[in-house]
Amino acid sequence: MPDRSQSGTVNRRHFLAAVGGAAAGGAATLPSPGDAATALAAEAAEARDPRALHTVTLTVNGQDHRLSLDARASLLDTLRDRLGLTGTKKGCDHGQCGACTVLVDGRRELSCLRLAVMAQGHQVTTIEGLAPAPDTLHPMQQAFIDQDAFQCGYCTPGQILSAVACVKEGHAGDDDQIREYMSGNVCRCAAYPNIIAAIRQAKTEMEA
Repeated sequence: MPDRSQSGTVNRRHFLAAVGGAAAGGAATLPSPGDAATALAAEAAEARDPRALHTVTLTVNGQDHRLSLDARASLLDTLRDRLGLTGTKKGCDHGQCGACTVLVDGRRELSCLRLAVMAQGHQVTTIEGLAPAPDTLHPMQQAFIDQDAFQCGYCTPGQILSAVACVKEGHAGDDDQIREYMSGNVCRCAAYPNIIAAIRQAKTEMEA
């Protein structure tokens, strides 16, 4: 029988030899115990339960709150359900109505679209913390009362906080500009003319 080892065709003997050589080579390059531990730790991290709680400190209305939170918890739900700050309203929960508007470092943000853990290290202001003192209203709050700028009141906290930011951003120059920069806050009761009047009134006092 001809020797097929010279013909370029892999026979059983060559196959087993190659497998054995590969196995021996693999055994010679096994990872060290330290490398193995690192790999196991990486696998464990990947398999970590996404519902695991994270300890964060949120600064809301000037007070620090240390909380254990699901990484997926929204700032809106955390404010309402964990801190009891129900002035921040849940409307559409999709960032379309503006009822959940809060100030983060003075900038208006939709709290339903921001993860609570992302607010760590930032200053969050809700409607409960807007007034300078317990027995004093912010000029914008007083203007909304004076101008009767609400009916059912559900959207009012978000409207007021957005209006404060609108003035501070320099976007309250005239009625058209106010309409444009307040367009993200929806009032189902259609109190828009009164809201614009309230912003005009508060703007004068805020810039005084």
